[in-house]
Amino acid sequence: MDLNELRRRALRIHDLYDELNLRERGRVWTREEFMIGFVGDVGDLAKIVMAQEGARDMPGGRAALEHELADCLWSVLILAHRYGVDLDAAFLRTMDELDQSITARVGRDAGSG
Repeated sequence: MDLNELRRRALRIHDLYDELNLRERGRVWTREEFMIGFVGDVGDLAKIVMAQEGARDMPGGRAALEHELADCLWSVLILAHRYGVDLDAAFLRTMDELDQSITARVGRDAGSG
C-alpha cells in the first residue's frame, strides 16, 4: 500500500468519525482536538515502547505497538490533510535538508579525525 492509499483510507475513517461525532455530539472535531488526540496517542506509544524495552509492565505486546504506531500515522495523515500540507513534498524536502546537513557534518567530522 502506498502513501496515497493510506491517505485515502485515513480520510475514510476521518469522515466516519465526523459522521459519528455529528450524530453523538452535534459537532465534529476541530484541528486542535485532532492534535490533542495525537498527543494522547504519542503518550500511549511512549508507554508501549517503555514496556517493549522492559522499563514498565503493560499488556498488549507487539500488537499494542503496531496499533499505536498506526494510530499515530493516522493522526499525522489527518493533520496534514486538515492543514493543507502536501505531506509527500514536505517529507522529501525535509529528508533532503537532513541529508545535506548530516552529510556536511559527517564530512566535517571525518576531516578533523
